[in-house]
Amino acid sequence: MKDWNALSDDAFRSEVRAFLRQHYPPELRYPARRPGLDQVRGWWQTLYQQGWIAPAWPREHGGMGLSPAKLLIQIEEFEDHGVARIPDQGLINLGPLLIRFGTDEQKQRYLPPTLSGEYIWCQGYSEPNAGSDLASLRTEAVLDGDEYVINGSKIWTTMAHHASHIFLLVRTDKSAKKQEGISFLLADMRSPGITVRPIRNIVGDAEFCQVFFDNVRTHRSNLVGQPNRGWTMAKALLGFERIFIGSPRFSQFALHQLAHLATERGLMDDAAFVDRYTQLRLDTADLASTYARFAEIMRRGETIGPDVSMLKIWATETWQRVTELTLEALGNAGAIAADLPCGERTANPLNSFYYARPSTFYAGCNEVQRNILAKNVLALPDA
Repeated sequence: MKDWNALSDDAFRSEVRAFLRQHYPPELRYPARRPGLDQVRGWWQTLYQQGWIAPAWPREHGGMGLSPAKLLIQIEEFEDHGVARIPDQGLINLGPLLIRFGTDEQKQRYLPPTLSGEYIWCQGYSEPNAGSDLASLRTEAVLDGDEYVINGSKIWTTMAHHASHIFLLVRTDKSAKKQEGISFLLADMRSPGITVRPIRNIVGDAEFCQVFFDNVRTHRSNLVGQPNRGWTMAKALLGFERIFIGSPRFSQFALHQLAHLATERGLMDDAAFVDRYTQLRLDTADLASTYARFAEIMRRGETIGPDVSMLKIWATETWQRVTELTLEALGNAGAIAADLPCGERTANPLNSFYYARPSTFYAGCNEVQRNILAKNVLALPDA
């Protein structure tokens, strides 16, 4: 397996660019909305065959083992080329968690098909009455012989209608304190008793779903970690998720789009606009530097601390500010939910604006993230 980290940064960047030019489907460049699984399955297989499907995973588990610097280069080149996001919950979230906490049998059973795309995962965390207060979850699992029996529901489950498997938090001891008595389970989405109900968003896409569990059975070997100790995994996975959401790729993509649209409209000659645009460029550059620091911690297999909340806040709010300036720069055209000319391609700025809105809510809303920083990083007293 090739050691990509041995290449110079310039050589690696050239490799990524050449690969994308040769292999990435032109019709999928700069999509206005997230493509469905069927649209990106061919691209998934191309990445898998190249060995690029899991850039941050260790090489011994089939990943590229990229250093944070190389990972940022790949992100930048993918964004600059307009590469669509694939259904990556298993790659971004579950994979690193199993590598860290899973048994050898779980790694052998689940990691290879997750890499190949045979298993597509969704995340069962939030519930109708347990979102930011995730520890209040009520979905329960009762051990019956060698199987857990699951009852309850999860909501805002991204791409659940395309997923083959789900990883979820369940309550296995109702007598314990909130953070205790929670376990981390894996289940097949084709199991009897699972019902998926898509939820249409403001853009008109059914990306989110509600998932219902009615006496769903999963083998006890699908328990990750110890019974009633799932909160440890939950926090670790949220750390992985916040690193992913904290990636500069979303702001970089939106900033790239803004630059094209502003150039076409002559706004780069407007000093007031350039001042605001430059500030966003600096914020995005600082974000990339901070992201690299946390990515290096994760690459070393160390525990992500509560200060990762800062990354999540910074990334999501920067992304929102970029999309807001884009609509402002477009004037009346910014209110049109349609593709607009953008250099040699098209862009849908209103869709980008809409998709940036919920980013401050998922993976723990930013108000909760600020509380985490205040209490666990700054050691401020409770109000």
